[in-house]
Amino acid sequence: MIKKLLLGTLCIAQFSLISAHDLNPTPKKDNGTAYFQNVPKTVIIKTKKFKVRIDKQPNGNYLYQSWGANTKITAKPSMIISNGELIPDGSGGNSYFEFNNNGTLYQVWRNYLTASAKKAPYTLVVIDGNGETLVRQDAQIVKN
Repeated sequence: MIKKLLLGTLCIAQFSLISAHDLNPTPKKDNGTAYFQNVPKTVIIKTKKFKVRIDKQPNGNYLYQSWGANTKITAKPSMIISNGELIPDGSGGNSYFEFNNNGTLYQVWRNYLTASAKKAPYTLVVIDGNGETLVRQDAQIVKN
């Protein structure tokens, strides 16, 4: 009887170790991309004056292309800026794309978390080299 009790205890202990090992897999390294899992590869937005398309490039950077608001997106873009980056804004999901064009910053803010249900999902902000805001326009999604 004692042999059966010891054998049963040993088996339970072994199964517990196996189960514990399965529940705690080796942790994966977080390279900071966890916040951006829901960011699409292509975003197309429209403000009152502009249409903007942002594409993720194979090198991980982003490409900014813009047109006039009434211009078809199949036309040649009026502006192209490469080497943009996606920057997190807190841990709630908000972020922005930032592009530098000869000292002028073009930012497209993703307003995922807002205090108002009426807030537009994106905002285009253009800042000159002196830090002055030249453009701040809410944008609606054309394609996401």
